[in-house]
Amino acid sequence: MKSSAACRDPQKTVVDLLASYVEEARERPVPQPVSDVALMRIFDLISAAGAGIDEQIAVVTRDLALETLRPGRVPIWFTRAASSVIGAAWANSAAASALDLDDGDAVARGHIGAAVIPTAFAVAHEIGATTEEIVKAIVIGYQVGATIASARTSYGTTGTWAPYAVVATAGALRRIGRDVLAHALAIAGEAAPNCAFLSAPAPHDPPPEASDVKEGIPWSVVTGLNALQAAQTGMTGPRNILDSVRHYKFSDNLDEIIHSGSRITDSYYKFYCCCRHIHGPLDALLELMTKNRIKAQDIQEIKVETYQDAMRLENRCEPQNLPDIQYSIPYCLALVALSGPQTLLPLTAGALDRVEISALARKVVLVCSEDIEAVYPTQTLTRVTITCNSGKFTSGDTAPKGKGEDVTWQELESKFKMATRLVASQTQQNEIVDAVHRARTENIASLMTCLAEMKFGEIHKGQASKA
Repeated sequence: MKSSAACRDPQKTVVDLLASYVEEARERPVPQPVSDVALMRIFDLISAAGAGIDEQIAVVTRDLALETLRPGRVPIWFTRAASSVIGAAWANSAAASALDLDDGDAVARGHIGAAVIPTAFAVAHEIGATTEEIVKAIVIGYQVGATIASARTSYGTTGTWAPYAVVATAGALRRIGRDVLAHALAIAGEAAPNCAFLSAPAPHDPPPEASDVKEGIPWSVVTGLNALQAAQTGMTGPRNILDSVRHYKFSDNLDEIIHSGSRITDSYYKFYCCCRHIHGPLDALLELMTKNRIKAQDIQEIKVETYQDAMRLENRCEPQNLPDIQYSIPYCLALVALSGPQTLLPLTAGALDRVEISALARKVVLVCSEDIEAVYPTQTLTRVTITCNSGKFTSGDTAPKGKGEDVTWQELESKFKMATRLVASQTQQNEIVDAVHRARTENIASLMTCLAEMKFGEIHKGQASKA
């Protein structure tokens, strides 16, 4: 595939094409099937944000937003607090990405929803946007973010490219003209978090320490929204940034591609609070243990055949914090083998400092398989072999569950109730579910009210609903 710069009008940069797409797409209706998917993404992200509301990164970020940014009336979800557009979007993104339960795009290799959806809701509250306008902006944000991320010539964490998606989302809602949008996109791209340590190719020396920074998604929201404001006041950016053949490789027919598809429909959902590279191994392990009646205490070895990007994870057997667990294939497999899949929906501090889990984690062997690597990232496959007292058992090539078109509203409702059972009462859960369904048939107003007025938190842990 050639660089698009070779065949396009030299006066039209990739940024120009994307800005034109945003301006034109916001005038077109969203097909009903795509609109339905966008509403599913919203519900799914609310699950992630609700589950993560008391996590350290969420608490610290909203405290910073309230202390350091100007006051405002934009809701910080499930807290009854409010901030400016940037403050609320920042805080909501932090909660949504805290537990690694947010959706993602396999080809883009990142998580778009945790940047785009909090942005859309914050700006929508500011301008009084309609349900249709919110949905349209979210679809546009996914399209721009996934298109740019998929064209990268090297891996970059979500934070390195999500600011483009944030600009597209907010720009669509605010109806910013294409010239200003082009500069905003360029500013966002150049000012984006570089996440250089985590984005560097393996092997890492030393391996990055897991931390609340993670992929830099919340800060990418701040970067994108600030970039749009800066462009609106006259700041310029390097509009040929995406024409760099060193960093990007776009298709010659980029304009046609971005106008013809809806990348939001390609994203996956997550049913475990950990990196998706771990989901395939978890599904394969659980199937093998159930089918062959394998008990965790009988396991002598778990061999995981996977692809190189999964090998890039820290994969620590003695995690020091929750992000450590979220990026460890051995520890997650051992945790689920010993305690069941519910321990990863949601993930809690009770999973730390477990000697028996670390002992089993050290029996996990990771192998990069040539045939699995050959089809990645189009397919994210895994094979797991369990050696135990009764023999050796190998799974088939296993893809993670959660592919977009295979997930139902009922599954998302079950995920929401399971993920938030420690921070929300059953009554609160039911109110959110009802509001989500009203958004499907009427409008999104009642859901936005619930997010603004409902308070989640540890107060409910003693009366957790049995979802």
